[in-house]
Amino acid sequence: MRANDLKKVVSRVSAGAKLIVVSNREPVVHERIAEGVKVLRPASGMVTAIEPIVRAVGGTWIAHGSGSADRLVVDERGRIGLPQDDPKYVLQRVWLTRAEEDGYYYGLSNTAIWPLCHHVYTRPHFSRRDWETYRCVNKRFRDAVLAEAGNEPAIVFIQDYHLALLPRLIKEARPDIKVIQFWHIPWPNREAFRILPWGEEMLDGMLGSDLLGFHLQYHCNNFLDTVDRGIESRVDYEQFRAFRGGRPTYVRAFPISVDYEQIGRDVESPIVGRQMDGFLKELGESNGGKLFVGADRVDYTKGIPERLRAFDMMLNGHPEWKSRVTLVQLAAPSRTHIEAYRKLNDELDDLVDEINWRHQTETWMPVRFLRAHYDYYAVLAAYRMAHVAVVTSLHDGMNLVAKEFVSSRTDGDGILILSKYTGAARELADALVVNPYDIDQLADVMYSACLMPEDTRRQRMEKMRAQVAKSNVYRWGGRIFEEAERILSRKVA
Repeated sequence: MRANDLKKVVSRVSAGAKLIVVSNREPVVHERIAEGVKVLRPASGMVTAIEPIVRAVGGTWIAHGSGSADRLVVDERGRIGLPQDDPKYVLQRVWLTRAEEDGYYYGLSNTAIWPLCHHVYTRPHFSRRDWETYRCVNKRFRDAVLAEAGNEPAIVFIQDYHLALLPRLIKEARPDIKVIQFWHIPWPNREAFRILPWGEEMLDGMLGSDLLGFHLQYHCNNFLDTVDRGIESRVDYEQFRAFRGGRPTYVRAFPISVDYEQIGRDVESPIVGRQMDGFLKELGESNGGKLFVGADRVDYTKGIPERLRAFDMMLNGHPEWKSRVTLVQLAAPSRTHIEAYRKLNDELDDLVDEINWRHQTETWMPVRFLRAHYDYYAVLAAYRMAHVAVVTSLHDGMNLVAKEFVSSRTDGDGILILSKYTGAARELADALVVNPYDIDQLADVMYSACLMPEDTRRQRMEKMRAQVAKSNVYRWGGRIFEEAERILSRKVA
């Protein structure tokens, strides 16, 4: 499916209704710099997936305005057309105070819900004050949606765990608005979820949706089991829906993807070539023949320490590869207000220093840890330079880095090492699939990647590229809206 095909599907489903996308993260951030204002694209899998869809179908995207220059570029209503050189949709920014952002985003969303949903042994922290702030901010987003919809029919497409209460809030105010929600992170089993003090209210909020999507059927199963055993409701496993207050929420799996063709065009652009030259200059000519590349937010779910330890183990076991291979880690700082993230940054600094001290020579450094917010084209440049991309998430709903890397390899070469605990591993069977908790196995797979013959690399990459090309982001969006069309036309049974 292509952009125009998706546009036709959405136009048919909406039948003249406004399309409103809602998320915490905005598609672009405007930041103050010495020269004026710089436009940044956030390091976000959600943005990577949703932006091409909104660009294709139009409508309004409502999001938190978080950039230091965001207020300078919008009109009096907080709106700006995007892309600015050729607007295809409108971004409506919601302004939050520092206290609201701290309680809603850094607090409830990322010290409670995020670790609760990711099984990586980081304990959630629950605060009633954070919950109250989260509830208030969800109401702020509701007000923005209702103002944008006016008195007209609308379809609202809500993204992720920051806005779990929003579907019910919208339905209480405007029962006629059609609500779709997509949950971009894993959904835990009932035993894990039941420790959340406000679990019933959160589930009730999500069950305001007409259609609720997850990446995997396993997450759908977990959600319905949580609802069935946790709150007053009726769960219909045959139709895969849950009734709350007499109306159904249909629960479906929609594995998310990327804009395969656009990435393929962008990676061939001159700007990516210049970025590659810049990276190579920074790395120096004597930094090894093979490049292992990781590109992640600095987050404890991404398995970056495990990746570093495995690379260290590989060099210990195969010293002949010293000076012949380098691990380049693009590391976008993330949520540094939260203690667990500060501890992770300290751990990574110590690990990198230790590994480099143990193995480096006068002309070669084994690990280059590049902590910065790299833009879209810089990340594509890193993918294109990589001989091996390393994705070692400990738990991930999908992980679009894997699909972005595959899409960028228009040369047909490259190796993907991929955690079995990502949704992407279920689709990209020709990756080298690993258990990132097993450092010995990961080190062995890194070594085998160094030795893999070119014909084998190309055969594997060809199959992965065919899979991503077939199931691109427009196919993902099309499946969601086609399913919405089917369920909204049914009578409640």
